[in-house]
Formats: sequence, C-alpha cells, structure tokens
Amino acid sequence: MQVWFAAHPLISYIIIFVLITYVYNKVFRVKQKLPLLKEILLYILMALGSGMLLIFQVDKLPIIQCLLVAVALMLMVRIRYFVEDRQKRKSQTEAKTR
Repeated sequence: MQVWFAAHPLISYIIIFVLITYVYNKVFRVKQKLPLLKEILLYILMALGSGMLLIFQVDKLPIIQCLLVAVALMLMVRIRYFVEDRQKRKSQTEAKTR
C-alpha cells in the first residue's frame, strides 16, 4: 500500500489534505466562524502542510495510515458520546415516569 501511495502522489496529497481538514474541523475549530481571509489563509497553510506531509509519505513514512487511525479514534469517541447521551436520555425519561 505504501508503494502505491508513493506511485500516485496526487491521490496521496488529496487524501492527506482531506484527512487533515477533517481533523481540524472536528477537533481544533472554534465555535464561532473566522473571518473569510483568515479562513482562506488557514486552508492555504493546511495545503502547504499537506505538501510537507506528502514528502514524508513518499519517503515511506506512514502518514496516511496515521491520519486514518486518528480519524478512526475520533469516530470511536463520537460513537461513545452518542451512546452515553442516549443512555442518559433514557434514564431521564425513566426517572420522569416513576
């Protein structure tokens, strides 16, 4: 898989950029919207950072795999919060009916 990513750098770059954007939006984004120019600058810097990570990916470091693990862990936490919230609502409705 690592060899395939090294042979297809454009696809690797797009995957890295999408994963970094997802991680930023789910973890580091503030609640209020940034001004448009700051938002554009932020995405330009993420694109440049993705280019640096692409160099590491081509040099046989598992950047994409590490980002996929990070996204998978984030999804597991999100599922856990969903289940806990559902259990909390269920216990609250049971307490109200008693």
